[in-house]
Amino acid sequence: MVATTLSCMAVWERAGVLALAPDPASASAASSLATPRPWTRLGHDESHLWGTCLGSGRAPYQSVVELGPPPAFDCSCPSRKSPCKHVLGLLLLWTAGGIPAARPEPFAAAWIARRSARGTAQVDTVDKSTVVDPEAVQRRAAARRDRVTAGLDDLDRWLRDQVRSGLAGLNRAGYAHFEQVAARMVDAQAPGVASMLRSMPSELAREDWPSRLLQSMAALRLLITAHRRIDHLPAELAATVRSRIGYPVAKGEVLAGPPVVDRWTALGSVDTVEYRLETRRVWLRGSRSRRWALYLAFAPPGQRLEAAVSVGQAYEGALHFYPGSGQFRALVGQVQAVGGVDPAPAVDLDQVAREFAALVAADPWADRMPVVLAGVPVRPEGPGRPWRFRDTAGLGCDLVGLKDDPWPLLAHAAAGPVSLFGEWSSSVLRPISVLPDPQGRPFTNRLTQ
Repeated sequence: MVATTLSCMAVWERAGVLALAPDPASASAASSLATPRPWTRLGHDESHLWGTCLGSGRAPYQSVVELGPPPAFDCSCPSRKSPCKHVLGLLLLWTAGGIPAARPEPFAAAWIARRSARGTAQVDTVDKSTVVDPEAVQRRAAARRDRVTAGLDDLDRWLRDQVRSGLAGLNRAGYAHFEQVAARMVDAQAPGVASMLRSMPSELAREDWPSRLLQSMAALRLLITAHRRIDHLPAELAATVRSRIGYPVAKGEVLAGPPVVDRWTALGSVDTVEYRLETRRVWLRGSRSRRWALYLAFAPPGQRLEAAVSVGQAYEGALHFYPGSGQFRALVGQVQAVGGVDPAPAVDLDQVAREFAALVAADPWADRMPVVLAGVPVRPEGPGRPWRFRDTAGLGCDLVGLKDDPWPLLAHAAAGPVSLFGEWSSSVLRPISVLPDPQGRPFTNRLTQ
């Protein structure tokens, strides 16, 4: 039955669809729509799905999905969630083989035509803008470097003042003390440095805040020194310094670089909000190259984050990496969805420590690294204490970034050690997802209640 209704287009995994849900309520509501009963005018072609769904309104809601990457979707329902439950339900029905191949319905064909027209207009605009004055580009680059240099000189004086006067009392200085100099870095066109400064107040709530704050200040001082000598640094390290400061790299330049072709699996993502900007970090791992990649998406608060890849999905194709030593960030080139999550080999905490040391040697400003650890979660030892994770060698680390108690994670580990994917930062782990294993445990990124 499934073979006769689906074309050669690769079908997503159910976990990949649910990972798109904006909240658990949407995922639950979508599951009730993953049946042909409320749907009419269903169909799909090589890159689109469509259907009309009976709802509370007088007319059925019209839903259309462009599978991408990145995926795009539209629905006539009044929901402000993106994607809405109807789009998610349509995708879930497709994963179950419940949508026949067909010619697009008029409402779907009209939406596809509008999308195509916008894409053509954007390409035309880009083509016209490619004619530039090389000398003007060089003048702008030199002017930016001068602004960055002046800003970093101001920051150097500020850092010296903090150390000279002592750190005592900084834990009561508040966010404004750091925001003022961070705003100066934004004016100096050094947004990466501003981000590092804005992360410092979060250290002040920790018991060991003086040493951690001094460590952060030392990293900034090292970055200032590296920028002053950037013309004498090895090319890869110089690119890393530019990246950490916030010099822009054109996407076209990245995509023009050599691709890394592999089967890439999106193992997990983290959404954060930092100074009026929402950021999504999506981690991918190459099955053959064993290389990690980081795809970043940005959006103002309240707007939907576009993503070229979906968590829980594997893609065959090319990624293009940004320049720099120890860099994970990449752009998605030509890829095709090919299946679900591939298992990834797990390591222990000793190996993690060695790998993180090698990363910091290549990029002294690195603050996180993707890892897969084999082990089990451990309940807190007392009130106010964190959950921990114990690897198969008996070593343990704190778990951070958990919004609720990770009882679902504990349930997954009831039958034995799990392969836990997360972000390692110095000595703590932010858990993100549980990977499939030979015991039959499926992929899931629902680790908390």
